[in-house]
Amino acid sequence: MIPPSSLIICSRNRPDFLIETVQSVLAGDHLPDEIIVVDHSDKQSTELAGAGVQNGCEIRYLWRRARGVSRARNEAAAAARHERLAFCDDDMWAPPSWFGALVQALVEAGPRTVVAGQVVAGAPEARDGFAPPLVSGDQRVLYEGRLGTDVLASVNMAMFRSAFWDVGGFDERLGPGTPYPAAEDNDLGFRFLEAGYRILYTPDALIQHRAWRAGSKYPRVRWNYGRGKGGFYAKHLSARDLHMLRRAGRDIGHRLLRMPRVIWKHPRLAAGDFLYSLGIVVAGTRWLLRER
Repeated sequence: MIPPSSLIICSRNRPDFLIETVQSVLAGDHLPDEIIVVDHSDKQSTELAGAGVQNGCEIRYLWRRARGVSRARNEAAAAARHERLAFCDDDMWAPPSWFGALVQALVEAGPRTVVAGQVVAGAPEARDGFAPPLVSGDQRVLYEGRLGTDVLASVNMAMFRSAFWDVGGFDERLGPGTPYPAAEDNDLGFRFLEAGYRILYTPDALIQHRAWRAGSKYPRVRWNYGRGKGGFYAKHLSARDLHMLRRAGRDIGHRLLRMPRVIWKHPRLAAGDFLYSLGIVVAGTRWLLRER
């Protein structure tokens, strides 16, 4: 048995994926006590609105005329009835062992640790289908202190609610539905580590990210990711602390150096690298001019 816990899933205009994600969770070996769905879709899901309690799990469906996944997650966390919070996205497929492994790892780690699980790609559902982001590795890793990379993905993570609000929840200026449409989880993870929390990666808590995006969409996805990272980097830039400036420089430099090697054999990858780097610069500049 696992202790009482809440699973948060936020969605916008992907009703079939959302329902299938919920169904996969309900077919698990261990279920959350409640699934909180915050839906910013144009139309309300009558199926989820009337789902009620299934297999002992209450489905609480909140339909809002709003935008912004960070706002939706904060609303769901505020509405949660339990201290242990788990998060996944609306285009995931949860194996039966996923939820139990994620929450059990959190219970064992304690309230000063955030747990991140493994994310693998599902079978392609479109031409050259791909699924970002992915998180892999066969060994448990405990992260502490200031890092040069991002180690927390909101598509598969769990934490104590007290920890979530201790660092202020998600920054609602970042993430899909905003001018900086990514990196809201990078920002949350960075703030956790800066506040002295640890992040535990556990491969046992494995979830599958559906590869429904066509390969032709890859450059645009990378452009959006770059814009999110640009906002994230700019938010934490400081003349007295060059950590984020160095991270942004390495992020851009790595991709620009790779471009000449891949441009002929993998032009889509090269285009993605260019647009990602450009997105960092454009959105970072925007943030410094408008958000500070």
